[in-house]
Amino acid sequence: MSRLVSVGNVIVDIVMRIGELPEPGGDVIADGSEITAGGGLNTMVAARRDGMDVVFAGQYGTGPFGDVVRRALTDSGVTVVQPGLLDVDSGYCVALVDATTERTFVTSVGAEGQLTRDDLDRVALRADDVVFVSGYGLAHAVNGAAIAGWLGTVPSSVRVLFDPSPLVDTLPAAVLAAVSARSDVVSANSREARLLSPTSATLAEATAAIAAAARGTALVRDGADGCWVVESGGEPVLVPGFPVVAVDTNGAGDAHDGVLAAALGRGAGLQDAVRRANAAAALAVTRTGPATAPTAEETDALLAAG
Repeated sequence: MSRLVSVGNVIVDIVMRIGELPEPGGDVIADGSEITAGGGLNTMVAARRDGMDVVFAGQYGTGPFGDVVRRALTDSGVTVVQPGLLDVDSGYCVALVDATTERTFVTSVGAEGQLTRDDLDRVALRADDVVFVSGYGLAHAVNGAAIAGWLGTVPSSVRVLFDPSPLVDTLPAAVLAAVSARSDVVSANSREARLLSPTSATLAEATAAIAAAARGTALVRDGADGCWVVESGGEPVLVPGFPVVAVDTNGAGDAHDGVLAAALGRGAGLQDAVRRANAAAALAVTRTGPATAPTAEETDALLAAG
């Protein structure tokens, strides 16, 4: 059975909900807050809820934040490859979610930024696995070099799914090029697509340009409008979204990536997999919190209704 193998980061999210961001030097009282494991965990949870086995190959630490990460990994039912680092804690992210459901992140890096090639060589891949790579991991110098080099050894039968993340314009050019060239599917949001292809006039053109830099296949998530898809040198196609009332967009892209991987792992065609991922992301934004991906049954119901 196909598995999702994630080399992303799992960190702690300190989420605060506010009316609006204060001006520089200002202050604001949050309407609510929570401390939870997040980052790459959300994609793995989404895949698990859609029926896929998941392997976590990223690094994590020891300390108060590491405890949160370790407990979340155990509770989520993923297989953990690394033993963890004993001399450094896991990192954390302050996520500000305003009344428009837009989110603003500030991250402090910990053990997740110290994933080495020796760590990655512990991963025993199967021929039909889906490897998930996030730009958040590539942004760290140790991780980026290790992942880029390791992907060159990944068998061609293993599908690589790459989400460049909002940090895409800060990634080392050589690392981004190497990872893109080995990626079977690149999944970006509209902002990331414009950063990856600044000369493209439309998202459709940007999707085609991103696909050309990878192995011919890319998709660009355009919020409620749906997702642009280019497959194997074909023309851009818009796979429609599902109209919902959004209350929190934090984690929507993670839900999309996880369910996309699960559908692809079951053998779905790309457009069918994207439609399923669109439905899962739509359900995710109707709920508060980062790990809000729906169950497979909930996604099935929305697809049947739509």
